[in-house]
Amino acid sequence: MDSFTKEQKDEMATSFAILALYDGGAEISSEKVNELLEVTGNTEVEAFYPIIFSNFLSDPAKVAELLCTPGGGGGGGGAAGAGGGEEAAEEEEEEKVEEEEMDIGGGGMAMFGGDEGGGDY
Repeated sequence: MDSFTKEQKDEMATSFAILALYDGGAEISSEKVNELLEVTGNTEVEAFYPIIFSNFLSDPAKVAELLCTPGGGGGGGGAAGAGGGEEAAEEEEEEKVEEEEMDIGGGGMAMFGGDEGGGDY
């Protein structure tokens, strides 16, 4: 715990307070979080942490979702398996078709009157 910053300790204490309230089936509110922090001796927690955390996690379904959903930043998607080259080739072909459809240069209608030279300007 000594290696954590004050902010990390505040976040951890608030998170544990919310988990305790959730586990006990109690209402999750900033008042209840502050009461639990006070009782556990975490009186140095910045006042905005219980407010932010309880606003976001006031619904027990949201807490359950966070507990049950795997998370983490993790790295990229890893290398493509067998057959990945076929998908890439299809995507490249689709891109070429889209580029051809998008190419309006040359024989298309001139947006500003073309190259006639006269005109108003």
